[in-house]
Amino acid sequence: MTGPSLYQRVMGDRFELLPPAVQRFHRLAGRVVLHGRVRTDAPTSWLASVIAVVLGTPRRATEGVLRFELDAGPDLERWTRHFPLRTMSSRLCARAGRVEEQLGPVRLTFDLIAGSESLRMRLVHLRVLGLPWPRWLMPQITAEESGRDDRLQFSVVAELPWAGTVASYRGHLILHGRSIA
Repeated sequence: MTGPSLYQRVMGDRFELLPPAVQRFHRLAGRVVLHGRVRTDAPTSWLASVIAVVLGTPRRATEGVLRFELDAGPDLERWTRHFPLRTMSSRLCARAGRVEEQLGPVRLTFDLIAGSESLRMRLVHLRVLGLPWPRWLMPQITAEESGRDDRLQFSVVAELPWAGTVASYRGHLILHGRSIA
């Protein structure tokens, strides 16, 4: 890839405020495989479990190796997370100065908030099957990346007020990925 990455383009000058490990991760280009460790939590209700099935998020509490496949172009990134017992894939693109992530039938739009210690993603819009999701039913999503040296730390929790925790995982990736053809 030539030129700035998807995250660099969306964030502009704010990208330089991020910790070096987070910058390094979001500058990766082409097809790259990273490895690390992850801990997942099970959904907290039967309804949250059904939603997890639809989204492809982890459905059981596990701890183990994470294989992360990235296919990053300037306008589109595909993320495939191979958790223990589950694979979750999503597609990310820029949309009106924000990052939009498609996860199954759901499109989540995030503001990116840069700090010297971390990158936080704040959910601002949600669409299901192309239809806008009502604000009063909006999930609470806490998504953060930090790190130092060659280790990217991440933490994601998605909760619905009426269903409980749908997805929760945290861990790290080692930024010694290898490009794949």
